[in-house]
Amino acid sequence: MSNNKTFKSALISVFSKDGLEPIVKQLHLQNVTIYSTGGTEKFIKDLGVPVVPVEDVTSYPSILGGRVKTLHPKVFGGILNRQNNASDVKELIDFEIPQIDIVIVDLYPFEKTVASGANNQDIIEKIDIGGISLIRAAAKNYADVICVSSVDDYSEFLELLQTKNGETSEDDRKRFAAKAFNVSSHYDSAIFNYFNKNHEITTLKISETQGQVLRYGENPHQKGFFFGNFDDIFTKLHGKELSYNNLLDVDAAVNLMNEFKGEAPTFAILKHNNACGFAQRDSIHQAYVDALAGDPVSAFGGILISNTEIDLATAEEIHNLFCEVVIAPSFSSEAEELLKGKKNRILLILKDINLPQKTVRTCLNGVLVQDRDHLTDGISGLSYATNNKPTESELEDLIFASKVCKHTKSNTIVLVKNKQLCASGTGQTSRVDALNQAIHKAQSFKFDLKGAVMASDAFFPFPDCVEIADNAGISAVIQPGGSIKDQLSIDYCNENNLAMVFTGTRHFKH
Repeated sequence: MSNNKTFKSALISVFSKDGLEPIVKQLHLQNVTIYSTGGTEKFIKDLGVPVVPVEDVTSYPSILGGRVKTLHPKVFGGILNRQNNASDVKELIDFEIPQIDIVIVDLYPFEKTVASGANNQDIIEKIDIGGISLIRAAAKNYADVICVSSVDDYSEFLELLQTKNGETSEDDRKRFAAKAFNVSSHYDSAIFNYFNKNHEITTLKISETQGQVLRYGENPHQKGFFFGNFDDIFTKLHGKELSYNNLLDVDAAVNLMNEFKGEAPTFAILKHNNACGFAQRDSIHQAYVDALAGDPVSAFGGILISNTEIDLATAEEIHNLFCEVVIAPSFSSEAEELLKGKKNRILLILKDINLPQKTVRTCLNGVLVQDRDHLTDGISGLSYATNNKPTESELEDLIFASKVCKHTKSNTIVLVKNKQLCASGTGQTSRVDALNQAIHKAQSFKFDLKGAVMASDAFFPFPDCVEIADNAGISAVIQPGGSIKDQLSIDYCNENNLAMVFTGTRHFKH
């Protein structure tokens, strides 16, 4: 027995009329009776297409300022009846309820209203009641009804009308039902998250409707997807599609450079989520040159990011390097034209955005959620642990190093001199190993560490790190403090004229 259905009637009630006209005209060509309400009804009439007001069916006008229009048994009975159920069919006849085969709904724009900064009352009025109810009813009864729940699905539905002459299979209707429940669940999640933002009900609701299939995941044998609106953060000017690993590195780059927003020209080069080159200078050109000098080997294939416009002089230097992605708040026209000379190089303009306040990652059979590490160490928050106090320039380098350290994989040590990253030890199981790695790397690139500063993402349980740093020429140290053996490190620094400051804040990054 065929489960195909032919449309005879449609209920249309939408907020946005974009793309609706060809559907209305096609339904009229196929002799489909159209029911509608309010502004949608007027829109259809203005097209010269006959339309039956819902009020004529329910014998009730729209009430409460439009809050109640379609919430009536004669509407929902027409949608929810089972056409192969004799009792349902009889009740439709007895109560003079019209059969409704198509429901087309576009919900009030709740998320857009929240994003616009509207006041609470305007936001509340954009919580759709009738529309969401129509969607759920029509999708539930997909055996007999097709539900078109979003403007994004209009073109697919119109193609269905035109190619199948008003007939649908059960698979067609079930596919549209899945789309409808996706719309309704996302809508409810957005509303919950709005209400919950100041109440912290311990519930995680994440809904992202904009998904992108990536070439693959972290490795070619893994499938990869990105869910989120990339265009909210970036304007892509040029280049190939971003990969899974590109996106992770871009995320790390944006979070790191966010620490230097509004500061002097600053340039970073990242590989595998860590900065391998970083410098702050009077010009972005010099910042790039000095960032690259930090590790010109690792920079190959890296992610580059600037906190200010990239000019032609900087672009000429960058153009000599193979790099995957270049990010900046803007590019001069000459710089953009030059950098587009490599067809696969990705150029991104970073918009002025606020990053999410929560971080989420999978763990075992669930997820871990935490507040973003929003604390940034500053000079005013430091406590001076040693008799020898850092100089003004050392203090600036210490804060600079601390910001980089915060965004480097633990265990980590970061070495900085004159606002230039000399080297870092990243992701080591021992803090001593991290320090030795950083010193070896800095020395391999001919950095003179005399007068450099050291940042650690966690406290020193023993004085071994400050002793190694001292022997390498490092003159000042920044660390959280808090070890029961802090005094051992303090004593060594006092005896050897090192300056050490405590931040009181640990910045692990696993």
